[in-house]
Amino acid sequence: AKLRAAYVVLDANERRTFIANRVAELAAAEGLTFPDDPALLEEVAGLVEWPVPLIASIDAVFMALPREVLTTTMRANQKYFALETADGTLAPRFALVANVAAPDGGAAIVAGNERVLRARLADARFFWDHDRKTPLEERVPALANLVFHAKLGTLMEKVLRIKSLAVELATTAGAGETIELVNRAATLCKADLVTGMVGEFPELQGKIGRYYALAEGEDVRVADAIAEHYAPLGPSDRCPTAPVSVAVALADKIDTLAGFFAIGEKPTGSKDPFGLRRAALGVIRLIVENRLRLRLTPAFTAAFEAYAKTLPEIARDTAPGARSGAEVARELLEFFADRLKAHLRETGVRHDLISAVFALGDEDDLVRLLARVDALGTFLASPDGANLLTAYKRASNIVRREEKNDAARYDGEPDPALFAQPEEGALFTELQRATPEIAERAAREDFAGAMGALARLRPFVDVFFDRVTVNADDPALRANRLRLLSGIRSALGAVADFSKIEG
Repeated sequence: AKLRAAYVVLDANERRTFIANRVAELAAAEGLTFPDDPALLEEVAGLVEWPVPLIASIDAVFMALPREVLTTTMRANQKYFALETADGTLAPRFALVANVAAPDGGAAIVAGNERVLRARLADARFFWDHDRKTPLEERVPALANLVFHAKLGTLMEKVLRIKSLAVELATTAGAGETIELVNRAATLCKADLVTGMVGEFPELQGKIGRYYALAEGEDVRVADAIAEHYAPLGPSDRCPTAPVSVAVALADKIDTLAGFFAIGEKPTGSKDPFGLRRAALGVIRLIVENRLRLRLTPAFTAAFEAYAKTLPEIARDTAPGARSGAEVARELLEFFADRLKAHLRETGVRHDLISAVFALGDEDDLVRLLARVDALGTFLASPDGANLLTAYKRASNIVRREEKNDAARYDGEPDPALFAQPEEGALFTELQRATPEIAERAAREDFAGAMGALARLRPFVDVFFDRVTVNADDPALRANRLRLLSGIRSALGAVADFSKIEG
């Protein structure tokens, strides 16, 4: 009570709620709306102890600037709330939150903030007018003066690599018939980094490039790709869907990942100074949400080879300790497996199933991988799947233990002439039937069918374990039965590495 009497609202939630309600009330009084901005609301609530929301005006002369320029200036620099008209367009009004109830009702505070914003927007209008005098294409060579990373060259070299990789990925991204637009977008995608506007407002990179490209008459697909190639920036950010944008966005992120992994700059623990986890998640979302049939290993290798051309010192044969493309691709695939587990955890997909499919070693098509994981999860949730998993682990453990004890391998074909019980012959016959069917169905991506073929093995495996003693006294019979068990492991291994599955 004493704090409140001294004009201090102690509770942050109370300040936040009051600001939101009062700004909405002031906006509604003028027929405007207050768009939801929880991050800014949280920040402003932490900057004031006695919040006094006020409404101020934006000079009409500045309303011709792009919306992003106005909102970035207000939001990032001044902590003002943008207001909208009923149809969602930006209104020439904004809300600010003072920290004192002024005797003049806030008139002087409003005038002062309008003056500050006017100066800010005057700078922005200068950059807007001045930048457009030089086309984006003419700005590209200046990227040679900006370092991407000390060991990875300049932004000009990065653009050359992005162009090469984006064109290579264009068909997969659905832009095969517009490769010239992909090439153009990749050429211009970083050009706005050397404009005055982005120099003053770095948050506008890509966005302002889109406006400049449209003003210069570039194809709208090229302009959109310039803005969207940075996306998605996080799990809640919108993912590009336009093929040209997707191709350039993939190329940019894969180039970054391949480069930093090539020089050994990988994320460690909670440290990720170059945003590589975010880049990997961006690639995953671009592929999965657009259902792209992209093989990751060739894409990683192509990105590495592009570095080897522009920066030969990265190649193994020219520098001690340098990496090979195969090493970088393998490490990136492992990194992506971890990122995919984290990405899918919230959707309830089991991480061990992803590990089981990745462990096959040649599965780097994320769309196919997720289809396989989905079918595997459905199968394991069934009684046949759960029991077959138990049988697999039993068979695998027996074979592994005996191979270690005997210092031998039991992965060859069993000899039917040595079968002493009908259960052996029945299991062998079913394995002979099921193994090629499982492999064939998996090859044509009929994973549900492959699981069905696996399920038909279950009764034969159950009966075998019930009635057959694997470690028989006769060494030849024992070895033959171990090879039969190894056949169970091989049949299931065509679908996933069941040893990675928990339970």
